[in-house]
Amino acid sequence: MDFQRLLLRAANDLRNDDVRALVFLCTDLLRASRSDSVETASDLFSILADQNLLTPERPDLLTELLLIIQQNSLIRDLKLQMPLNTRLIPPFRKLLYDLSLDITNEDLKTMKFFLREKIPRRKLEQSQSTLEVFLEMEHMDFLSDTNLNLLEEIITSVCPVLKEKIIKFKEAHVNCSFPVPDEMQSLGSKSSSFEQNQVSQSSEHQIPGSCELSELPSSVEGRAYREIVSVGSVLDYNENLSRGLRAMTTEESSRVDTILTREDGHSSFDTEDPTNTSDEDVKTYSMNGVKRGICLIINNINFKEVERKLKQREGTIIDEASLKKVFEWLGFEVNIERDCNKEKILSSIQKLSTRDHSQMDCLVCCVLSHGEQESVHGVDGRTVQLTELMQPLNGLHCPSLNGKPKLFFIQACQGSAKQTPVYFQSDGPTDTNLTYDAGPVKRSIPADADFLLAVASIPLYVSCRNKKSGTWFIQSLCQNLTTMVPRNYDLMDIMTKVNNDVSQQTACLESRSVKQMPRCDSRLRKKVVFPVPIEHPERL
Repeated sequence: MDFQRLLLRAANDLRNDDVRALVFLCTDLLRASRSDSVETASDLFSILADQNLLTPERPDLLTELLLIIQQNSLIRDLKLQMPLNTRLIPPFRKLLYDLSLDITNEDLKTMKFFLREKIPRRKLEQSQSTLEVFLEMEHMDFLSDTNLNLLEEIITSVCPVLKEKIIKFKEAHVNCSFPVPDEMQSLGSKSSSFEQNQVSQSSEHQIPGSCELSELPSSVEGRAYREIVSVGSVLDYNENLSRGLRAMTTEESSRVDTILTREDGHSSFDTEDPTNTSDEDVKTYSMNGVKRGICLIINNINFKEVERKLKQREGTIIDEASLKKVFEWLGFEVNIERDCNKEKILSSIQKLSTRDHSQMDCLVCCVLSHGEQESVHGVDGRTVQLTELMQPLNGLHCPSLNGKPKLFFIQACQGSAKQTPVYFQSDGPTDTNLTYDAGPVKRSIPADADFLLAVASIPLYVSCRNKKSGTWFIQSLCQNLTTMVPRNYDLMDIMTKVNNDVSQQTACLESRSVKQMPRCDSRLRKKVVFPVPIEHPERL
């Protein structure tokens, strides 16, 4: 059957409540602005196809969605085959959907009563379903895969029998999502060097970060399947299940062994021996996630509270626009926060650390502001240490980012001194549009794995910003990403080019020739090579 016709057939057979369930399950795959526009299953399938999540070559998401909402007969009618790795929908979404199936209208009213002092009444009245209430709880930061306390408290009062599902999810989440070295091999990998008897050992001897579930019925109808997907995680189905689904009837069932894999969206870990120090090529971070990741841009423009000390940062909007274009082109979900005081900067980072990044490849954070050595300024003039930006996102505080690159780009002065050229060759007349982002001096950062910190200037020195064309550092970064990513350069090579480009610039500030030297502190263990986007980048 032609794939477009297959999608049309599926869309026509789904009811309105099925569509609402599918949109909820795909919440983490869709941009918020796009999910609001979904009215039919065809709308949803079109958006997923636009994001290359649902294509003739990648139909697995459709099968997984239909399995979760228990449309087994439709799977059979459409002759869909079970994928070997069903892992696109996060276990957290499956848990919430599973809970919603057993919550009655009366239960929902009671839930709203418990939430009346936490969520605005109008929001609760507009939420007509349990899934909509769950979304409001998420939006208000009362619910996430690592924050289930309020939900558990409410469920205990509303429908105590469902509490066990939350407890099971928590146990599976701890066991499966706890930070695991990249070198640890997935039990489900075919290339595993572990012996079979090691795989079958009891849970107390299991390899950290793995969970085992054996003897899953191939007939995944009803509560049995819901129990599995609510706790646990990504199911590695073998060929027996694939064959069984093709011939599945409501009476048939067979038993197969399955292994639960990590919840980070990858089917296996790296297989290198951590003790091996022999010469071999540097490895590359995986970029095969469902989504590339989040790019947070904090752009401080107006410093009205402290304008005598810190001036308005004219030209920074140009940097913001360039970063947005480039990182959206690279596939990131770009979030922009403007004019943040110290509390808002820290809360934005903390909110980022509570999100589920398990289906994403990496994280990018860009901060555009005034600064001092090893810190940036909020618009209230108070400083935020660079360590305070990075620490909430390390492997201990944000397990779903463990082993994934976290890339920080800081456009801010790191002192008030001005770098002078070793030799001077005039670039032309004085540019009165040039200014800098400056302040006094403080301390340094720790070395955390998988971080890259690129700062516009070295400690103690200013960085230059053109009021009409943006900063040297950010503009060079954006230009080099657009020209070098399509040629498969890794990020460190790109940053070396940025360093060189910025070092060639010369400005005349306060009757002095001024140079700028960016710095790039890498704690990366592998190369960062962004996949080449299909579309050409927008002109900067």
